[in-house]
Amino acid sequence: MQLKTLLVSAALLLSGAARAQEVDVCVYGGTSAGVIAAYTAKKLHKSVILISPDKHLGGLTTGGLGYTDIGNKSAITGISRDFYRRVGSHYGRFEQWIFEPHVAEATFHQYIKAADVPVIYQYQLAGVEMQGQRISAVKVTGADTRTIRAKMFIDCSYEGDLMAKAGVSYTVGREANSQYNETYNGVQLREKHQFPEGVDPYKTPGKPESGLLWGISPATMEPQGSGDKKVQTYNFRICLSNDPKNSIAITQPEDYQPARYELLLRLLEKLQSPTLNTILKVDRMPNNKTDINNNGAFSTDMIGRNYDYPEADAAGRKQIIHDHEVYTKGLLYFIGHDPRMPQHLREAMLQWGYPKDEYTDNGNWSPQLYVREVRRMVGEYVMTQANCEAREKVPDGVGMAAYTMDSHNCQRIVVNGMVKNEGDVQIGGFGPYPVSYRSIIPKKGECENLLVPVCLSASHIAYGSIRMEPVFMVLAQSAATAAVLAIDSNVSVQQADVAKIQQLLKNDPLADGSTPEILVDDNDAAYTTKTGNWQTENRGGYGPTLLLDKGNGNTIRYSPAIKKAGSYQVYTYVPRVADHAPVTPVQVFDGRKQHSTAIKSGEVKVEGQTSGEWVDLGKYALQPGAWVELSGKGAKGVVVADAVLFVPVK
Repeated sequence: MQLKTLLVSAALLLSGAARAQEVDVCVYGGTSAGVIAAYTAKKLHKSVILISPDKHLGGLTTGGLGYTDIGNKSAITGISRDFYRRVGSHYGRFEQWIFEPHVAEATFHQYIKAADVPVIYQYQLAGVEMQGQRISAVKVTGADTRTIRAKMFIDCSYEGDLMAKAGVSYTVGREANSQYNETYNGVQLREKHQFPEGVDPYKTPGKPESGLLWGISPATMEPQGSGDKKVQTYNFRICLSNDPKNSIAITQPEDYQPARYELLLRLLEKLQSPTLNTILKVDRMPNNKTDINNNGAFSTDMIGRNYDYPEADAAGRKQIIHDHEVYTKGLLYFIGHDPRMPQHLREAMLQWGYPKDEYTDNGNWSPQLYVREVRRMVGEYVMTQANCEAREKVPDGVGMAAYTMDSHNCQRIVVNGMVKNEGDVQIGGFGPYPVSYRSIIPKKGECENLLVPVCLSASHIAYGSIRMEPVFMVLAQSAATAAVLAIDSNVSVQQADVAKIQQLLKNDPLADGSTPEILVDDNDAAYTTKTGNWQTENRGGYGPTLLLDKGNGNTIRYSPAIKKAGSYQVYTYVPRVADHAPVTPVQVFDGRKQHSTAIKSGEVKVEGQTSGEWVDLGKYALQPGAWVELSGKGAKGVVVADAVLFVPVK
């Protein structure tokens, strides 16, 4: 009996040891940022583990958001940019910013395989062990319970659960404008994605005593710019197919309640010639698929039904996700089948179905809810509207952001007897700006070995600009680089040498020791020589500017600082411009002899939200002294000059 007891005890000890693990860097969250953070740390020669609460990697990038929100391509650097190059390779292009979900997921798995990153799937964070101001271990539960010890931790979850359990300061909701001297934060009643005048909110029109239609809150309108804890709305980015061979009919979902969509009928009564895109923002993906987003006053955003999500437990969040799925599937079915819907809208909707080859283990429906904003850390530095608008510029940038300050609606209420949406803000017009290293680390005295590149420290409205998937990947690479340098220097993340982090990101942008590509932009005075009088445009180019020549025969020469002679693929960025010259002459000097080529505007195929496209000028054996020259001489139409890229051929 004693021997049996000893054997059982030994077995328990061994199984316990098997469930404990120690690594240099622990990454929590299988999002796009999580994959890039883990890959970066492993490529920088640290032991790593990636903990994914989900069974798929990539978060929203694989969850239907294929129509990438960019702002400006120049802001996307390093491994993040490499991701879109790899996607482009799949589709036979240099870069591709629109893609199918399964292609994105396969691309992320390329990184996991290439670096041999250990991943544990469907493990939720259960607890955090602290030793003073450092996380010593995390406990996660899934198929079993595991304890992961690490020197550095990176929270790449959309929810910021690791950050919160570590006792780091954070906030939820919208700050008042007065808190950070902003103008677009807090309560905002604006015209975008708004109901027209006169849409009645009551079940029986004109009779408040009949009650409000589904989805309308009884809350009163608070003063413009005042703060609250309301969270901007969530939705699903919907992948459908109109290929009859690859689509499944949209049938009536469980818990279908047509009353939820009564407000849509009232909206359509007020609109002239509505189309399907009036209700759904249908962006086309490759192979006859979509990325459908919210559009207009009543759409896929389930306004006001996500307030509990940030602090909810796993079961509570699962229920909220389920509710959003039922609402969204019900909306698609309602549009296509309710006899009160205009016939042309029903017919347009019925062309689409669920794609057979996407989300095959989840009923052909994305498992990833678009949780646009959950918790936001209050760290060493808070990014605000002033940073977005370049009124305040940080010296410790470890990534760039460029997107519009974008918040979806936060509530649907009654104003002056009419239904109105509140909270939508879309303010742009600014160029790329740096994101502070201090915004991805906790305050001094809170946690010394945690980085937070997703739920970073930013006000609600600044976060609306930063919170794009490519930027999350950029900041994740920076966070992993900082974690490695902090380990090597035996310092806290607050003490890490930011200049060294910036230098490593610049010198080794792919974290693999390869030769960095060389970019020469039109505004790089040290590397460009202009003749004539070019017209400068401050929008629409790669980076802050582009140049136009309208029949003046101007030239511009780009001279890259080539330190290592070798084979380079040369590209030039061609933005969308009116009256673009059909042919723009180009000369390439490789350091020994000159080569003639041309840009043919008819072959430039701009896709997605990007302002332009890279055009291949050919492969050349370049030496120091090489240059590329664009000329307006003899061109019939507008010649555009922007950036030129020199990519080392491996």
